[in-house]
Amino acid sequence: MPDMEWAMPGSYVPTHYLPVLIFIAMATAFGLVSLVASRLLHPRRPTPVKLSPYESGIPPLADARGRYHVRYYLIAVLFVLFDIETVFLLPGGLVYRGLGVFGFAEILIFILILLVGFIYAWKQGALDWD
Repeated sequence: MPDMEWAMPGSYVPTHYLPVLIFIAMATAFGLVSLVASRLLHPRRPTPVKLSPYESGIPPLADARGRYHVRYYLIAVLFVLFDIETVFLLPGGLVYRGLGVFGFAEILIFILILLVGFIYAWKQGALDWD
């Protein structure tokens, strides 16, 4: 009979985790060795051209660390949020006929919640591009 010790409930065999621990140690060592080697071996020849920000060959007109209005970030986050939520509708659309009335009701509730969130963001002025 084969050794089934690893399959017993409540048994703990640390030797089964040894390959995982070796992999984690090797990955960590590779990352650290790569960072240290690149730090020690890279050439240090900074010039004004190398230190200037690259903007498609156009000389920079202002500081590259300029401030952006928070509205840009808000629009981006809302876009990603609503985009990802609509991706959740795809599986329901693919198996629409097999869902039945209960599945159809769940999809309608999800769309309703999505619509309420969109209307709320719209009424708060989050989508105004001023």
